[in-house]
Amino acid sequence: MTIPTLTLNDGFTIPQLGYGVFKVPPADTERTVSEALEIGYRHIDTAAIYGNEAGVGAAIAKSGIARDELYITTKLWNDRHDGDEPGKAIAESLEKLGIDQVDLYLVHWPTPAHDNYVHAFAKLIELREQGLTRSIGVSNFLVEHLERVVAETGVTPAVDQIELHPTYQQREVVAWAVEHGIRIEAWGPLGQGKYDLFGMPAVADAAAAHGKTPAQTVLAWHLHKGNIVFPKSVHTERLRENLDVFDFTLTDAEVAAIDALDPLDGSGRGGSHPNEFN
Repeated sequence: MTIPTLTLNDGFTIPQLGYGVFKVPPADTERTVSEALEIGYRHIDTAAIYGNEAGVGAAIAKSGIARDELYITTKLWNDRHDGDEPGKAIAESLEKLGIDQVDLYLVHWPTPAHDNYVHAFAKLIELREQGLTRSIGVSNFLVEHLERVVAETGVTPAVDQIELHPTYQQREVVAWAVEHGIRIEAWGPLGQGKYDLFGMPAVADAAAAHGKTPAQTVLAWHLHKGNIVFPKSVHTERLRENLDVFDFTLTDAEVAAIDALDPLDGSGRGGSHPNEFN
């Protein structure tokens, strides 16, 4: 199986589908990441705040897979934006991961009340120049945050990792990102079980038409839209299922029907608002 890759605005490539370890208990992380790597995943998305970087690192070491065949992302937490904290934070993450460089390092949230996300991103530019990360980006940034970062640092993030699923598609952010060459990574791509996404006719009917599960159908919709996704599961069969999405393509009508699930009033958001989470 070949997982598609996308080219970032810095010239590096990223696997379009990976394994996310958000809310995977630290004690389970080594096992689940090891299983994911055995199944064929090569892109792992973690973060300092998840508390499971060490488990990811143990699985990487145990796998025997060459480092250049893996894509590892981690993130700078909100209380490490100031001064030289970003440098200290990435050093701690690299030690836990057992590697010398991450492939992608993100500012996890803009925390606008503290007005230090531009400084944090500027520090990430330095970390990239030092070779501690290949690519740099942001997470949960809205258009206003992206505009400031680009204007004040002169550097465009490679990705913006945002909450994105059929009932919350963040069209304004996506349009701005696409216009400026920023790749969108979708967290919570299956809605995190917070609503009956899989029971919605647009999803259920497309799944039945292709002989796929509703989850596979939604992942195929993300891939069609050009999103980078890393669904989370701790179950082996679900890990396999989430990777088995490259042998079918949704029709334009099926994509349009899923597109239409977004109420466009922001009510589909399941997580925190970036301007309120500080």
